[in-house]
Amino acid sequence: MILFLLVALAFSGCTGGGAEAPTATPEAESEPTEAAPPEEEPTEEPAPAETVQMVLLPKFLGILVFDQAHQGAMEAAEELGAADGLQFLGPTAENSVQGQIETVTSATTQGVDAIMISNNAGDQIVPAVQAAREAGVTIVTWDSPIPSGEGEQLFIAQVDFDETGTVMADMARHILGEDGGQFAILSASPDAANQNAWIAAMQEVLEQPEYANLELLEIVYGNDISEDSYNQALALVDKYPDMELIMAPTTVGIAAAAKAMQDEGLCDQVKVSGLGLPAEMVSYTLNGCAPEFALWSFKDLGYLTYYATYLLATGELEAEEGVTFEAGRMGSYTIEKDPTRDNGLRVLMGPFTIYNAENVEEAAQ
Repeated sequence: MILFLLVALAFSGCTGGGAEAPTATPEAESEPTEAAPPEEEPTEEPAPAETVQMVLLPKFLGILVFDQAHQGAMEAAEELGAADGLQFLGPTAENSVQGQIETVTSATTQGVDAIMISNNAGDQIVPAVQAAREAGVTIVTWDSPIPSGEGEQLFIAQVDFDETGTVMADMARHILGEDGGQFAILSASPDAANQNAWIAAMQEVLEQPEYANLELLEIVYGNDISEDSYNQALALVDKYPDMELIMAPTTVGIAAAAKAMQDEGLCDQVKVSGLGLPAEMVSYTLNGCAPEFALWSFKDLGYLTYYATYLLATGELEAEEGVTFEAGRMGSYTIEKDPTRDNGLRVLMGPFTIYNAENVEEAAQ
């Protein structure tokens, strides 16, 4: 009897263990499933783009080419998921120099991460950008750099500035013909670093023998204000009766000069050329007032500027010579030493497009 009870108890214990095992096994298998990483994946840190605050600062507001640069910057910001952090701020044309300095100072005080500057203040802006750098703000210039390069981490150059001089000299020679002739330059402001560099490059080209029949009479400034540029163009005509061309390396100046020649019925006597926006120049090109001019894409310039600045501000790019980076739809670029300044790094966008009666209408659409 005792033996029977012992056997029964032993059999009961084996059965109990076997009954518990199937119950325990599913629980053991389900625990890792409940704690698996996939359930934690939806909880992610916000992307850095959401916190990047950047200011696009043109020479001044109200100019179409700068609006186009803003469109390009917005395109890049949206691609990077940072559109909410982009501000387009700038002074008026009448207060451009001091207004740019004040904008840099104010943006620094507000704690922005980066400022992208089309500099119209020459080296006067250096103390403001140096203070911004000390506060941890990324400083990139575009369109027009800081002449000394001080306080600037990188310059996004639309084209090679030395090439600009050659392009303008070649257009002047083409318009004036084999006999050459006299021309004047209508620039933006005396402090515009890009304008000054282009003009200096053109003056060097004019020293070459093949340009000996081109005579530069004078350089005047319309301050990128339409009315001032218009009046300066007419003053040049009065002062130099034998002048046959006004070269304006500024979109405001070239349009104002062309309008002045058209209004006065002088298009057969004095031609206009330089750097212009097709949408603003199409009628003057077709009627012969401005038979030939050049430019690049300001939308692409804004796009590339934002992309490079964003990468610098987020630590994904170092501003060092030889560094290569990808800029979205525009492809690969390499940072290089700026050959037009003793101190400065640049990214070269390019290229130039020459506009005339054959392609200006299509480009203006």
